[in-house]
Amino acid sequence: MREAVIRRFLEILEEKKITVNKLANLSGVAPSTVKNIFNGTSRNPGIVTIKLLCDGLGITVTEFFNSPIFEKLEIEEIE
Repeated sequence: MREAVIRRFLEILEEKKITVNKLANLSGVAPSTVKNIFNGTSRNPGIVTIKLLCDGLGITVTEFFNSPIFEKLEIEEIE
């Protein structure tokens, strides 16, 4: 699941031409927290953090999770 979240954020950042640092500024999430999510240090970003990042990107959480990336998850990836 963590890898899918990272891939989805990277996909959106690329679409919107936004850097990770810009995402931190737009969302009000500490740059260190955002970097920890992207480099895998944060193993399980919470839904509140995901919501804040989505707000910074101007999308809803539903739009974030409405992606084929999440439809293809295997049970092992979720745990």
